[in-house]
Amino acid sequence: MRIAAMGAGGVGGYFGARLQQAGHEVAFFARGKHFAALKEKGLTLKSPLGAAQLAVQVFSDPAQTKPVDVVMFAVKLWDTESAAEQLRPVVGKHTVIIPFQNGVESIERLAKIFPREQILGGSAYIATRISAPGVIEHIGTMAGMEFGPLKPAQRASAEAFLAACQGAGINAKLADDIVRVIWQKFIFLVGVSSATAVARVPLGVVCSDPELRWLFEQAMRETYRLAKARGVAVPEDFVESRMQFAETLPAEMRASMAHDLEAGGKLEAPWLCGAVARMSAEAGLHAPVNRAVYAALRPFVNGS
Repeated sequence: MRIAAMGAGGVGGYFGARLQQAGHEVAFFARGKHFAALKEKGLTLKSPLGAAQLAVQVFSDPAQTKPVDVVMFAVKLWDTESAAEQLRPVVGKHTVIIPFQNGVESIERLAKIFPREQILGGSAYIATRISAPGVIEHIGTMAGMEFGPLKPAQRASAEAFLAACQGAGINAKLADDIVRVIWQKFIFLVGVSSATAVARVPLGVVCSDPELRWLFEQAMRETYRLAKARGVAVPEDFVESRMQFAETLPAEMRASMAHDLEAGGKLEAPWLCGAVARMSAEAGLHAPVNRAVYAALRPFVNGS
């Protein structure tokens, strides 16, 4: 299978590397110092599940290569539309695009550029970061993907990519209700990203401090109420189960937004806590915790 990793960061870089190790042809798209390092030295993967050093096909412009079967779309949320426009040369008639981004609005945003018939839903579960140009660092052992069709005709494409992922040793699942899966990740991520970014501490501190634990839980509860208001079938005990799950994660884990904040980079806050505040207001709901977190992070949204 020929696969493109649009965004060769923590998600695209990690899963793209695993697929290449299994023999699939993977084209990585990157830019800046990361692109230069990947081109010159290859991709270095540091992971408890197995390190790797790979020579990779990397491009700064998708027009430099040919159409692919599957696009793993994993750019930062602020780059969604611009990256999708650049992607046109590798999207053929039978190409499917799977967004593995944070947030819950990627499908709608991509559907303004590509036919809905070519867009699936996806969600990735992994704690990674670019620790240096060309180097992907995996924190902990959680590394999974869940994706699925939005239309019945897409199922064959989803099953083909599932087989490729499972053959590469990736913990991948095919979801019957991918919209619910995306929202469930969103609920948890909003909580983790809000707490670890606004307090500038890792998850272990959040879970052990009563006030930060309260913030973490309330950010999730507001997002859960929004999901239910939009008709998403999230289990009644979902927030409680995620609070318990958080206790099993590495204490040093931080959300990618917290890493971006520390590095002085742009933030995805407008599509995370900010989106919960915005969509809740549109639905006539109150989301004071997410609104307050977004207010605190707004001065840093475009980088320090």
